[in-house]
Amino acid sequence: MSTAEVAGTRTETDFLGELALPESALWGIHTARALQNFPISDVPLHAHPELIRALGQIKLAAVRANRELGLIDPVVAAAIESAAAEVATHRLDRFFVVDVIQGGAGTSTNMNANEVIANRALELLGHRPGAYDVVHPIDHVNRCQSTNDVYPTAIRLALVRVLDELAGRVLACVEALRDKGEEFAEVLKIGRTQLQDAVPMTVGREFRGWAVTLSEELPRLRETRALLAEVNLGGTAIGTGITAPPAYSVLVCRHLAQLADMPIVPAADLVEATSDTGVFVLVSGAIKRVAVKLSKICNDLRLLGSGPQAGFGELRLPSRQAGSSIMPGKVNPVIPEVVNQVAYAICGNDVSITMAAESGQLQLNAFEPLVAHRLLEGTRWLARALGTLTENCIEGIDVDRARLTAEVERSVGVVTALAPVIGYATASEIAKAALRGEGTVRELVLGTGLLGEAELAALLLPSVLCGHDPDLSEEDDPVALARGLMVGASLRW
Repeated sequence: MSTAEVAGTRTETDFLGELALPESALWGIHTARALQNFPISDVPLHAHPELIRALGQIKLAAVRANRELGLIDPVVAAAIESAAAEVATHRLDRFFVVDVIQGGAGTSTNMNANEVIANRALELLGHRPGAYDVVHPIDHVNRCQSTNDVYPTAIRLALVRVLDELAGRVLACVEALRDKGEEFAEVLKIGRTQLQDAVPMTVGREFRGWAVTLSEELPRLRETRALLAEVNLGGTAIGTGITAPPAYSVLVCRHLAQLADMPIVPAADLVEATSDTGVFVLVSGAIKRVAVKLSKICNDLRLLGSGPQAGFGELRLPSRQAGSSIMPGKVNPVIPEVVNQVAYAICGNDVSITMAAESGQLQLNAFEPLVAHRLLEGTRWLARALGTLTENCIEGIDVDRARLTAEVERSVGVVTALAPVIGYATASEIAKAALRGEGTVRELVLGTGLLGEAELAALLLPSVLCGHDPDLSEEDDPVALARGLMVGASLRW
């Protein structure tokens, strides 16, 4: 029995031969071969909806440019427009089936999009899928394009959108940390360096420090946006624009900018832009910076919340779930732990992305599928990790005030505040005596006769022990500054 005689199938042909495809599938033979060739990750393209949306918008911009240039019949162009619009609005996601990890520099992804749009356009025109003499995936849908300009442009658009989400989650986390800083502004504790007691501070300043360190990443994320908006669309195969008229690049970018609501512009040198993946390395680095800082904060939260009886026990993290199948009453810091793991994955991704970017040869980088998958997945994971950290951990944190007060009162760290008055050598002797259990710092200082009760009380005021904590104005507040950098209500950064 020939492939054409198999019930429920249709036959398509390429220069390699024939394949039987499901009759109802909107994808075609190029997609079918990719399904055979790349059973790698079990992650289909539709796992990255932002990428599919970007592909739909690029194909829509392309057909509009081609129609204006008189390169496609208006009836066919209208059908392609409608089909591409459905792709851009996620109505056809289920037909984007090829594995995200693939050889061919993304050709299988581009052809999956071309075939879905062509076959949906055929349906809209009253034809069956596969009638490519009417609407062809390459001759019509891919007109004036190449995988080598479509695919990297789609990655850039998709990245902007997941970075928008990430930036919003960073801001929400910053604000939650700042709120806790205000809540605990008067709660004294002992600061530590190298896990050893240092000097007093407030819990509020600790939280505010975390807020500031995360807020510093918002401008970095914003800076990547402008770089991602510069694309090689119109450069076709290697950036020379072969098969596309000279006016096409500017025209298609103008249409895409309107569709994506982004300032999309063609790169100054399309040949260079086709081979260069430096922006992806930069984005990966920006994401890694957020992940590393966030992981350090989570390390601190786990340490400060350790116990509850035999650990630090300063912070009370919200109890989210039972912590053991054998130890009754045990509760683990599961939210910071999952954030740590996401951060480790992103650091690993950064190595993969770096190697993929470095390994491109000559006019094209063949390894952008790995770059796309790791960047999109990692950014989405990080945004979700920030969300659960903010909502399921930070917002519910409390402190053990009695424990912290007792620690400050018995700590020798307060003697540092006295050193400028009684001298470093004397302060050191008092510290040694306190550590030997000969009395508290207050008792030992009074015993020297160097300071009276009133003088000592003044030197041990929280404002003196913890340093000046100014009430920052809107101009100086790093959180306010970060919020001011947000551009547009929908983008939030």
